[in-house]
Amino acid sequence: MVARIVIAAPASGHGKTTVATGLLAAFAARGERVAPFKVGPDYIDPGYHALAAGRPGRNLDPVLVGEDLIAPLFAHGAAGAGLAVIEGVMGLYDGRTGAGEHGSTAHVARLLDAPVLLVVDATAQARSVAALVHGFRSFGPGVRIAGVILNRVGSDRHEQILRDACAEVGTPVLGVLRRHDAVAAPSRHLGLVPVVERSAEAAASVDALAELIAASVDLDAVRAVAASAPPLSTTAWSPAIAEPAPGEPVVAVAGGPAFSFGYAETVELLVAAGARVSTVDPLRDEALPPGTRALVVGGGFPEVYAEQLAANVPLRDAVAALAASGGAIAAECAGLLWLCRSLDGRPMCGVLPADAAMTPSLTLGYRDAVAVADSVLAPAGTRVTGHEFHRTRVTPAAGASPAWAWRSPADTRDGFATANVHASYLHLHWAGSPALAYRLVAACA
Repeated sequence: MVARIVIAAPASGHGKTTVATGLLAAFAARGERVAPFKVGPDYIDPGYHALAAGRPGRNLDPVLVGEDLIAPLFAHGAAGAGLAVIEGVMGLYDGRTGAGEHGSTAHVARLLDAPVLLVVDATAQARSVAALVHGFRSFGPGVRIAGVILNRVGSDRHEQILRDACAEVGTPVLGVLRRHDAVAAPSRHLGLVPVVERSAEAAASVDALAELIAASVDLDAVRAVAASAPPLSTTAWSPAIAEPAPGEPVVAVAGGPAFSFGYAETVELLVAAGARVSTVDPLRDEALPPGTRALVVGGGFPEVYAEQLAANVPLRDAVAALAASGGAIAAECAGLLWLCRSLDGRPMCGVLPADAAMTPSLTLGYRDAVAVADSVLAPAGTRVTGHEFHRTRVTPAAGASPAWAWRSPADTRDGFATANVHASYLHLHWAGSPALAYRLVAACA
């Protein structure tokens, strides 16, 4: 049995990532084999989790993969670990818009039968913290808040007032972080700067978090709470769902600072489908891996690196040649932008008849989509649930065939689908639709 604990909060900004990452690093420093998880469609926090834990950070999202897969994916990701730390998303009970708690931290905690630690920003709070904690503890049936970690506490007196208040409602305080204890992590338009873009500084930040949490949190008490989770009856998820394609076709997966968004299960599925996966960094590599038959490009920040991507003419030409020769290409969000003719006026790969540009507005949310036409990724009529998260706009040429359609907002048609290229803004968790990987590999075998 894997001991497990969920790190939640009343809302975003209370310090979940600080506490979750610090706990992972602190327990790892004690010799514990820890497994990190993140609720929801987040790509950046799992990078910090992985750095702290020394193993991949994984996502648990009932909206993207279905609630029946949460426990199996957890068991798969926690294999070999003694303790799992699961960082929540937004506020404890915040789920998909219009769907109640579905997809929320509380939903995942219930599916895993895991106790919850509530991280509370205590700035400008005194005894009223008791009402907040009591409200969150009593609101959701089946959600067990086992303790509180107080963040941004101002003084010894402030701490005692807060501890007394939590004691009034029978909730133990397992840690206290002071206002001056914050460990800085830079952010920009889509959240924290990913680990891959600041590896040395990120490692130093994680080390500092380990020291902070070890000094501020009762780790033995947290471990005891995690160990109180009952045995989880489930079978671990496996990427092997069918016979692999013959010949081990080479599938290149974009990585590096410009394309750092992806789920660990994507590569696992490609390998299980028969591919030999090789990474290509579009900021550094001037050629695709030898023998490349397909290319998968996930999300990231191409807008930040547009000038460098434009300057890598040999790789841009190689991607265009792969598309022209019939090679299979699947691209999401950042990958979509890179395949366009231009991004903010700078030349990109020119695979798609479209131009992309940054905008001041954020497009964000889950989408229930249907494939408009047959593609290397999915046959027409395939239904998926994905997630959009970007501040860009793509202007296609007339007559371009879209990849997906969805009703809200406004009967949207998204992306591009040709005989061998599938590109759109939609982020998909392939564990929820594993046939995508097998179809892609079969197309290039």
